[in-house]
Amino acid sequence: MKPLKDSLREMIALEGPITVERYMSLCLAHYYATRDPLGATGDFTTSPEISQMFGELIGLWMLEVWNGMGRPAPCRLVELGPGRGTLMADLLRATRLLPDFRAAASVHLVETSPALRQRQRAALASAGGPVEWHDRIEDVPPGPILLVANEFFDALPVRQFLATGRGWCERLVGLEGERLIFGLRPEPEAALGNPLRDGDVMEWPAASVDVMSALAGRIARDGGTALILDYGYWGPAFGDTLQALKRHRSVDPLEEPGEADLTTHVDFHRLAQAALACKARVHGIVTQGDFLQALGIAARAAALKARATPAQADDIDRALARLTERGATGMGELFKVLAVTHEGVQAVPGLPALPSSS
Repeated sequence: MKPLKDSLREMIALEGPITVERYMSLCLAHYYATRDPLGATGDFTTSPEISQMFGELIGLWMLEVWNGMGRPAPCRLVELGPGRGTLMADLLRATRLLPDFRAAASVHLVETSPALRQRQRAALASAGGPVEWHDRIEDVPPGPILLVANEFFDALPVRQFLATGRGWCERLVGLEGERLIFGLRPEPEAALGNPLRDGDVMEWPAASVDVMSALAGRIARDGGTALILDYGYWGPAFGDTLQALKRHRSVDPLEEPGEADLTTHVDFHRLAQAALACKARVHGIVTQGDFLQALGIAARAAALKARATPAQADDIDRALARLTERGATGMGELFKVLAVTHEGVQAVPGLPALPSSS
């Protein structure tokens, strides 16, 4: 297979510079189609891979939400971007506490990567029921849903605009000799108006808004609840958040296209606005640390340690600290949590209801 970098050079030489959004889309499609990027030997680690406590608590949260929804049957249990299947496996183990839920819920994974689908099949081989895979949320059968998306929206492509004296000009990826470089579209985007300060970068997550609109529209129509966990912020805000990770280290986003993970920080305010526009209810936003503490992660850690060896107890303590750590770079602070529900769902555990005018 030809390296993606060579294909991009040929494309840009023939068609001209491409948007950051298209660059990210091409890189991420190649990246996830060709590898399992998770774990110590991969490029990054997610919360479910750090500890079983994460998925178990979300499973118990799902049981409470299902009860609050009136225990619909059938119900679609959905995960967007399920990684290795670890979160779903831990979630399903926790939901065994309520056999009625397991009888009502069918499992659906939205995943396009062949490599990761294979890992998910192995992880869920003993799930106790059938699992279906889909390319898009729109392909999940109709009916009420309970959905979780952990570190999904950060991997969707964004458009970037730079504030200049001419206005907001879209950021592009072009060529300088054989090297990929960033540049700007000469003509400003008139619809964005005039920036207040030169040099600001505005990110527009069109793909994320589209996914949220489809998801919230379905929830408003069929009923259900979606839980979103990701690293990001409550906008509006300016800044270039595009980053690339390879072997757990930051690298130049243009250096090895398709060979490193590309992400941006999630603008939760835009997601909330998209959901509200579809007549869904929004709950949150809180930090991951506060959410997990509200769900009882400290008590769950203590229960696990009571049956653990000293070495295992140390691992549990480290996992608890990592999942709930405060500070600008701690997972407990950087990661945020938002839920989207049908308007009939008045409350969900651990998350305050957001006013409809937010």
